[in-house]
Amino acid sequence: MIIGCSNAVNLTDGLDGLAIGTTISVALSYAFLAYLAGHFYMAVEYLVIPHNRYIGELAVFMMALVGAGFGFLWFNCYPAKVFMGDTGSLAIGGALGTAAICVKQELLLVIIGGVFVMEAMSVILQVGSFKLRKKRIFKMSPIHHHFELLGWKESQVIIRFWIISIMLALFGLALLKIA
Repeated sequence: MIIGCSNAVNLTDGLDGLAIGTTISVALSYAFLAYLAGHFYMAVEYLVIPHNRYIGELAVFMMALVGAGFGFLWFNCYPAKVFMGDTGSLAIGGALGTAAICVKQELLLVIIGGVFVMEAMSVILQVGSFKLRKKRIFKMSPIHHHFELLGWKESQVIIRFWIISIMLALFGLALLKIA
């Protein structure tokens, strides 16, 4: 879980502000989940999710990640003056994967972090298709580069992926009460 999430965030870090913008919505969602899991009545009686009275500190950490993300985004948005690199993206992915495990909502990360999943799957499909069929599925992978080669501007790709990330985060949180 942690390795997959780390690599998915690393693959997403290809355009200015894309990885950190999607990280903000995912981290905010898991901060909310950690907060809920730390409160007995909300977790056990209402949402029927695993309760851990010590998980509230994870909410503080995730909100710190959100705040740091906004601060970093100020300098990383197009055109970037500061870059994240592998060290930052791998660490952020590891933190998100660890948070999902601690809150015991690992499968929900596939939905909430759907942009990361989409980016990683585009690379897996592209490499697999090229090795097996000698044909490409996308013009370039990860998929954000495919959209750039289709003629979308970099800022257009970034903002649309942020919108998708916010929608997936809200959808993932909405699934809590359904189950």
